[in-house]
Amino acid sequence: MKIGFYSPYLDSLGGGERYVLTLAAHWAGTHDVSVFWDDRTILQKAKNRFGIDLSRVRTAENVFRTRNIFKKMVVSRGYDLLFFLTDGSIPTTFAKYNILHFQVPFQRIPIHPIKLSRFQVIVCNSDFTKRHIDRRLGKRAIVIYPPVAPIPRKRTVKKNMILSVGRFHPLKKQDVLIEAFRKLKGYELVLAGGLLPADKDYIRRLRLEAKNLNIRIVPNPSFDLLTRLYNASSIYWHAAGYRETNPENMEHFGISTVEAMSAGSVPVVYNGGGLPEIVREGRDGYLWTNIHELVNKTRRIITNPGKKLPQHAIARSKEFSTTKFTDGFDQLLTDITR
Repeated sequence: MKIGFYSPYLDSLGGGERYVLTLAAHWAGTHDVSVFWDDRTILQKAKNRFGIDLSRVRTAENVFRTRNIFKKMVVSRGYDLLFFLTDGSIPTTFAKYNILHFQVPFQRIPIHPIKLSRFQVIVCNSDFTKRHIDRRLGKRAIVIYPPVAPIPRKRTVKKNMILSVGRFHPLKKQDVLIEAFRKLKGYELVLAGGLLPADKDYIRRLRLEAKNLNIRIVPNPSFDLLTRLYNASSIYWHAAGYRETNPENMEHFGISTVEAMSAGSVPVVYNGGGLPEIVREGRDGYLWTNIHELVNKTRRIITNPGKKLPQHAIARSKEFSTTKFTDGFDQLLTDITR
């Protein structure tokens, strides 16, 4: 089959792009696969960022960036299947088969019944996203969880360290974690994640709040450093979604939580968004709804460390493997082209 992929955010090389390109690389093993993007270096950049072998994937002129419907019609007709990661809009496509993918539970989606009718299936990255998209579109989406590669295991002794990984941004709530950490003793808190120029004021504020506390702030860590932090941490914190009412501002899935679990770090994460689909309360981690619960459940792990929860966390992380991801899409492809 001739298959095309499009993400309007491809050059951001974020979690959604990892999702799209992992599938593109997989299907390129047996199909003619291209990605719609004008910058021909994008695939090499993606390979460097994600470590995905994209040698069999080609780039094609990005016709979906234009408003020229005739051009979209002509080009899309030449494809057997098109896969779209949406920005909340419904794309124009005349391919034989079409898949629409949502990473975000958009609250406003312009509904175009004719455009929507061209899609055989809608795929979401979590049940959380699906619930909101189903209501907006009046159609039943399916869920295929993102592929999460396990963190390479190092022979590192777990330290009295709590780790949180996420972009330094107010929506990630690192300030809430600092507030909670004030109530704990004998541990180090490490906040690591990407930092954009627009968020420098936020990280400056975090540094002031963390002053005189055993807190390390690590912007833009290398993969090697992040791997060492995951392996050294015994507890993983995540606060995205706390005190948020807009679903778009919550954690839509939680890749970093799965990564931490794969390294044997016990998650204590906010009970909202897609995170409760990953962490099962008391079995492979804990969920919290307020700072009091976050602190108390963390203390429970500290006073009763054991091996049971870390082992269960590792086992749970394997439920979100690349193999499960590609198997799910292979079955979907069979179903819609049958």
